[in-house]
Amino acid sequence: MPISPDDITARIRAALPDAIVTLEDLTGTRDHWKATIISTAFAGKSLIQRHRMVNAALAAEMAGTAAPIHALTMDTRTPEEAGR
Repeated sequence: MPISPDDITARIRAALPDAIVTLEDLTGTRDHWKATIISTAFAGKSLIQRHRMVNAALAAEMAGTAAPIHALTMDTRTPEEAGR
């Protein structure tokens, strides 16, 4: 069963409570997503560290053990970066 955008957002916000999450279903099949995530937790973190934080929040889905996510494109920013 495909994962819903609300479930993805909830999992990300469980790990990053202040996150503003915008999702786009790239294929219409709910398994290829583009996520824009804005959070203060990204401050001082490298791009790879930011992506690892999001991947950890979605570990079961990325591994295919829950509703699978086959592809996830991420744009991770702090609020300051998003405001530019």
